Amino acid sequence: MDFKKATDDLFAGISHEDLARALGVSVAAIRQARLDPKAKAYRTAPANWTRAVLALAQRQAARYQELIEELCGESDEGNFLNHPGRAHKRRGRTN
Repeated sequence: MDFKKATDDLFAGISHEDLARALGVSVAAIRQARLDPKAKAYRTAPANWTRAVLALAQRQAARYQELIEELCGESDEGNFLNHPGRAHKRRGRTN
């Protein structure tokens, strides 16, 4: 994988359009639901929004995991996260 492909995959995000499509609503409905509730244009979030956000987040996480695995498989540099000599701080612990 080259730098451009890796960074394209890294920067690929979720758009208002993606969420609107998943919920079967307009992009305007998504934007209005994201407004401050005090705003005149504010609307409540679409029904089942948590399910749609969860599904999109899981897909995004899977894409990142695929990127990680591909980069780790191509180079020793990618394996620095799992290197036994490297100390990691996670949740207050050193692993």
